[in-house]
Amino acid sequence: MAISTSVLLLASMLLLALLLKPLAQKFHLPFGGLLVATGFIGSEIIVGLGHDTGIRYDSFHDLILIVFLPLLIFEAAFKIDAGLLLKHLFVILFFAIPVMLLSTFVAAVMIYYGIGHPSGFPWIAALLCGALLAATDPVSVIEMMRKLGAPERLCMLLDGEALFNDATAIVTFSIFLYIAQHPLENIAIADVISRFGVVFFGGIVIGLFIGLGFLFLSRLLNDYIQQAIVTLVAAYFSYILAEQWLHVSGVMAVLVTGLVLGRVIHHDFQDHDKRSFVDDFWTFNVYVAESLMFLLMGVTITAAMFTDNWLAMLIGIVAVLIARVIGVFGGARLVSTLPLVEPISVGYQKVMFVGGLRGAVTLALALALPLELDYWWTVQSIAFGVVLFTLFVQAPILPSLLKKEGLQGKE
Repeated sequence: MAISTSVLLLASMLLLALLLKPLAQKFHLPFGGLLVATGFIGSEIIVGLGHDTGIRYDSFHDLILIVFLPLLIFEAAFKIDAGLLLKHLFVILFFAIPVMLLSTFVAAVMIYYGIGHPSGFPWIAALLCGALLAATDPVSVIEMMRKLGAPERLCMLLDGEALFNDATAIVTFSIFLYIAQHPLENIAIADVISRFGVVFFGGIVIGLFIGLGFLFLSRLLNDYIQQAIVTLVAAYFSYILAEQWLHVSGVMAVLVTGLVLGRVIHHDFQDHDKRSFVDDFWTFNVYVAESLMFLLMGVTITAAMFTDNWLAMLIGIVAVLIARVIGVFGGARLVSTLPLVEPISVGYQKVMFVGGLRGAVTLALALALPLELDYWWTVQSIAFGVVLFTLFVQAPILPSLLKKEGLQGKE
């Protein structure tokens, strides 16, 4: 596809997203879901008229993984309330690492036995599926929850869990993907655990160094436009250096860089207008990235996914829900018994269960699957099915759940 055609296509998609946003707000529809549905219906109409959209999943594979993903992770880390995050960090990390890994394996086991086709869908396929489905993305409902006055602790538990379990899921997925692509290599469990530690904590170290380095640079610049540019450069620099050159977690590097810069830049800019500009700059970046990503997902989805893989999609949805039930309700009960931990109420647990949507990271990982894996189509179909379910079923029932549990209008 020519670069001019690609630019025109992306510009048209952004214009469409602008027109759909007021519609989603007026009828209380999930914006991401509306974008997916529009992309799907539009592409089906074009194909039905005898034209080829020319868009394939590999057309924007690098766009999502290299351009969009660092923006999504950095923005979430940069704008999060660092003080509140630190206050609830133990509980957040508990849900984001051990509970997420448990959910990965629970979902993988259920999908493997549910599909029941060891030759066409082996264990490694189920593990890949479990890993990419483990990453939660409640960004759309977090905004809605805050507008409805949901407790800030509840919002932080959901937001913080998603921030860190995105990184855990991506590291886990990359390890399983390596195993899938090297089936003849003898890889011990100890090697997998060791590799996870190196990739995960290596990304943290790189992110800390880069964050501090760009922090020093930001202190030399008083102009808030320059500050915004520094944050953008830092996001891509940390991601590409860690992921492509040092082969550690680029997501963890971006996450830590975003936390460092966000904490200090928000503190340095006491002027509200200057502080708002940098935040608005990142809101704009993520709006563009998520709008294009969900529209492209809709265009990529085909009717054949629902006719050929509807049962696999259903198995994936059930597996994710059961894994989430075990993770949230079992994990909350366990962590609430620990000293110095404020108990997590049943109402909070219900909202955390329903609010554990799947979105951008799940899509990015599903689109990263190489075609040489025989089961890529099945895994991608399951991922798309789960994302659609969370957008169109889980997200719309959250406001009524908040009201029912008495968590609406608390703040």
